[in-house]
Amino acid sequence: MLVVASQPLSIDELAAATADDAERIETALALLGERYREGRSGIVLEHVAGGYAFRAARDAAEACSRLFGKPAERGLTQAALETLAIVAYLGPCTRPDVARIRGVAADSAVAGLVERGLLSEAGRENAAGGAVRYRTTPLFERVFGLGSLSELPRLEDLGGDAEEIRARLHAVAERRTA
Repeated sequence: MLVVASQPLSIDELAAATADDAERIETALALLGERYREGRSGIVLEHVAGGYAFRAARDAAEACSRLFGKPAERGLTQAALETLAIVAYLGPCTRPDVARIRGVAADSAVAGLVERGLLSEAGRENAAGGAVRYRTTPLFERVFGLGSLSELPRLEDLGGDAEEIRARLHAVAERRTA
């Protein structure tokens, strides 16, 4: 199942598909995880985006990217990376929120990230007619190797002026809830 799946599969999805017990699925995944861990094979089983998926091992990643083209995170502009970070840490949020934090228009960056499948719509602010809110997608988590957004690095660990970043994020969050 994991070999042919186009996205990570949860234990519940695997149990339902195989008509097997979730505990047995967990045991099987642990055995597969040991067999297909980094350094032992050209593929790796990883827990990512709330499920399990095979991916190319680091040793094989360069050859795979030459064979299959650029992955979603390659070729992202600085504006796109900044926008992704804002939405990941603060989201769901609107384009105007992102623009206020970055200090420049965010329309192009958001549109490009939606097109790549890294952001998706998450409703509207203040009902119909309000600005569209965006959130990161499971593809974002998968591409960046995260099991969930809770695995993002803490702002303090990123270097730079974490207080300035935090203040800008909180200022926008306060305006949204006011």
